[in-house]
Amino acid sequence: MKLSAGLDKIFRPKSIAIVGATARKGTIGREITHNLISYGFTGKVFPVNPAAEVIHSIKCYPSILDIPDPIDLAIIVVRKDLVLSVIDECGRKGVGGVVVITSGFKEVGPEGAKREEAMMERVRHYGMRIIGPNCFGVINTHPDFMMNATFSRTAPLPGKIGFMSQSGALGEGILNHARKLGIGFSMFASVGNKADISGNALLDYWMDDPATEIILLYLESFGAPETFTKIARDITKVKPIIAVKSGKTTAGARATASHTGALAGYDVGVDALFDQCGVLRVNSIEELFDLAKAFDRQPVPKGNRVAILTNAGGPGILATDAAAGIGLDVVRLDPKTIEILKANLPPEAATGNPVDMIASATPDQFEMALDSLSADPNVDALIVVFVPPIMIDELRVADAIIKARTRTDKPYLTCFMGPGEGSAGADRLKVAGIPVYTFPEAIASTYAMMVKYAAWQRRPSGTFPPAPAGVHDVRESLTQLARGGQTLVLGGEALEIISRCGIPAAPLWVAKEMEQAFNLAELVGYPVVLKLEAQGLVHKTEVGGVVTDVRNELELGKHYQTLMRRAQERNLPDARIVVQAMVKGGVEMVLGMVRDPQFGPLIMCGLGGVFVEVMKDVAFKLPPLSEEDAFEMVDHLKAKRLLTGYRGSASMDLKPLMDALLTLSRLVEDFPLISELDINPFVVCPDGTKSGAIDARIVLAGNVV
Repeated sequence: MKLSAGLDKIFRPKSIAIVGATARKGTIGREITHNLISYGFTGKVFPVNPAAEVIHSIKCYPSILDIPDPIDLAIIVVRKDLVLSVIDECGRKGVGGVVVITSGFKEVGPEGAKREEAMMERVRHYGMRIIGPNCFGVINTHPDFMMNATFSRTAPLPGKIGFMSQSGALGEGILNHARKLGIGFSMFASVGNKADISGNALLDYWMDDPATEIILLYLESFGAPETFTKIARDITKVKPIIAVKSGKTTAGARATASHTGALAGYDVGVDALFDQCGVLRVNSIEELFDLAKAFDRQPVPKGNRVAILTNAGGPGILATDAAAGIGLDVVRLDPKTIEILKANLPPEAATGNPVDMIASATPDQFEMALDSLSADPNVDALIVVFVPPIMIDELRVADAIIKARTRTDKPYLTCFMGPGEGSAGADRLKVAGIPVYTFPEAIASTYAMMVKYAAWQRRPSGTFPPAPAGVHDVRESLTQLARGGQTLVLGGEALEIISRCGIPAAPLWVAKEMEQAFNLAELVGYPVVLKLEAQGLVHKTEVGGVVTDVRNELELGKHYQTLMRRAQERNLPDARIVVQAMVKGGVEMVLGMVRDPQFGPLIMCGLGGVFVEVMKDVAFKLPPLSEEDAFEMVDHLKAKRLLTGYRGSASMDLKPLMDALLTLSRLVEDFPLISELDINPFVVCPDGTKSGAIDARIVLAGNVV
């Protein structure tokens, strides 16, 4: 069954009963009834209240069972102790959808959670769908329905945005702010506790809704991240999803045995999830609407090249700094464009980019300059910053911007500094569909997000290679180790395991005595690496347990004795010395995985070595990784320049690194036994045959049966 099955009864009802309707102003039951009628709901409205005969000039019924007509949707606004009996009556009546406004359920603690589960048992028994409890209501502005089933004081504007809010308290503010900005909604839903219908169900519903072209989300938690990913990936190829996710910090840090765990903060999983399904994440409701009004009214730019037009030097510099600082290209204009500008602007004007027409610029000059910049083949989008001098009519400037915009398919975002978004000129631009911002920094960040979305739409989906043959066997081996009580797999044992998966690893050998170390070094070939290994010794470098670049027998003997002495000082009776070939001429990377309690395994790739937690140049994604995902993880690192050749250095063969990431993804996917895993370093060399893991550690979950 589709997640969105039955939602028509909630968002496209032909009849609505308000159980708990009242005539007393200021009550939720009265306001919902009033909003349904005043907004022009096209179906039938039935107030339900045993203590009233008429509400809002409409006949009132003592129970939903007394209504003679069939009911599609019931809005429940009664005391929490009455909700279960009302749900039973709705089920017996054959109601298809229910919106429970009432609070006092899971959000208040264990007793409320029991009450919510009892409610859901009845809902499932009757085959109904429910939004809430503890919610603000639902809206559908389509002219066939005109349903405002909320208790908002602000009537929503019709539009093409579907908005889902997990917070009912934000509902009033969202609707009010959107109206001030002239932003309209196709549908709005406050989902409250998400007892049944969640954000995933709404995404599934809006994916096929032609009236919904943009989706906005305010999220506090994820119920099923894997389902969200599958649905959102499909939607974002045709409709942008913009989200605010609250809760970026944790109360405390979790102790981890891996670098991956130490680097994976609470919010890393959210960012990884959104990146892999093309969702645009913003930090605030204000940024959400900054981006929403741009997508709502302007085309997506074809690239990141912007032209800036202003009549004031300072604001033009602000816009330039903001755009360049966020990664936009404040492009060099075509010579023909500059020629036109010089011929039509005063000598004092700056005709580069930004174009500063100076304060005396007329509306006609604005129009001319915008036409020229829009026609420039080097320009993908325009930023217009206007500071109205007393002698210039801002309405005529607004009209000039509107006229120029009608002659191009390139997006315009405007800033009216001084009068702000509420001026007469700004209002005229809004009506014409040209977004207005108070400051240019908001325009720069908005364009950057639009460019990111355009790149996502062009991005190939990528292929998901099958798991290497050795992955299944390795899982079996790890299961046996865990059953034997082992929770840490370190050093040579961990390298042997990942090698069996198909991840290349530099072999090492245990030297039980110094003479054997001499023989192994001769066999491997100097220089070599000596390592101290012991059960429970997780970070060898912290105890001086790694010696690199051992060049001869004399150095080996000295370092061997030093390592054995350190083992004795730290009371490591099972310590052993291992000899490993020294890999030179490569870049040290780190690969890893940590299991997030909400999102499951998070795959990490970054600059490795002993400073991995200092540099923090890492990228995270969720498995399964596609080949495109693996490429992006490396491509987004600052260390990428070290891998692709820097100041004459050789470029590295990245294929072994990519293959290792894909194998790691398949190893940990759907295998909860591995709680953390580090491969550090994984040395990437110009000759791919020499690349491989130098050290590894695997943390296993306990209590395996």
